[in-house]
Amino acid sequence: MTELAEKALLPTGLQDILPPDAAFEAAIAEQLLGHVAQYGYERVKPPLVEFEDGLLAGAGLSEQTFRLMDPVSRRMMAVRSDVTPQVARIATSRLSKAPRPLRLSYAGDILRVEGGELRPDRQFCQVGFELIGPAAATGDAEVILMAAEALTALGVEGLSVDITAPTLVTAVLESLALDGESARDLRGALDRKDDAGVRALAGDARAPLLALLQAVGPAGPALARLAEINLPAGARRAADALAEVAGLIGEATPGLALTIDPVEHRSFEYHTGTSFALFARGVRGELGRGGRYTVGQDSSLETATGGTLYLDTLLRALPRPAVARRVYVPASAPTEAARELRADGWVAVAGLEVEANAQDEARRLACSHTWTKSGVQPLDE
Repeated sequence: MTELAEKALLPTGLQDILPPDAAFEAAIAEQLLGHVAQYGYERVKPPLVEFEDGLLAGAGLSEQTFRLMDPVSRRMMAVRSDVTPQVARIATSRLSKAPRPLRLSYAGDILRVEGGELRPDRQFCQVGFELIGPAAATGDAEVILMAAEALTALGVEGLSVDITAPTLVTAVLESLALDGESARDLRGALDRKDDAGVRALAGDARAPLLALLQAVGPAGPALARLAEINLPAGARRAADALAEVAGLIGEATPGLALTIDPVEHRSFEYHTGTSFALFARGVRGELGRGGRYTVGQDSSLETATGGTLYLDTLLRALPRPAVARRVYVPASAPTEAARELRADGWVAVAGLEVEANAQDEARRLACSHTWTKSGVQPLDE
């Protein structure tokens, strides 16, 4: 391996995004932000790095966060591994006096210590939206419907939404008074949808947990089964909230594929209410996820709900954009020729030196047409 090749190596999970994908990703982000802006979500831009104690407070992201020393303040700083905590900080500090509900959006890269099985990249772009203030189910429904509409408008096909209630099973497990290790093992069996494991670990208390495993699937039958389960008060409130949000979504968009998973908990650990994940048929990994959570502390505590879309997955889910009309303008052409072509929507690549053969130069620069005195001409076959 040459010295130049060694210098070009990137760490595992990091990559250069090249043409045309870089432009495609940027265009997707702008379209998504434009869509949520129509709902009143205003864009914010948090910094890439913050003081560690502020960025990681209550976010549960410590193990996924890179840290470094600030040479100015001599305090530890952290590189964001998620933008949502930063937006929560902005909402409860700089915008604490802003009218509620507060609607904010953002787009930006995040960096994580490790990639996952479905998302090996450690750096990728998030586009998100946070609704801060309202506790009503209509807020949850707005965020989910807005995300689904935005993805559909982009051209995502086979879209489905999986709705869960992370606090539901937590409330059931707390009612069983299990020790810490038993509760963790049972929680893991539920996450894996391990019927036999739940039977073995739950003992006489297995009935409601097994019933919850049967309430996984398309919204209609799943919600009907969920309504029949005898649950503790806290779990019943979570189940009813889940059903209310699902009902609002189904009423607003009857054709949207909606599934219910009342036992899903993984990656929703900091959520305090109805949560969701977005998928597309034939696409590996989630297009995005979100849900209800709390922001602030003590007397300033507020409820919020939001969602995050992952641009790396979206690139795989969307049809490739049409190739831009690209014309080569020889160096001998009048100055205004390229300007007029660009005004007409062409990508006009200007020659910088007189070339021997304009068509050969156009092919070399990946153009499909050349400018001539008689007009734009396609390249000879």
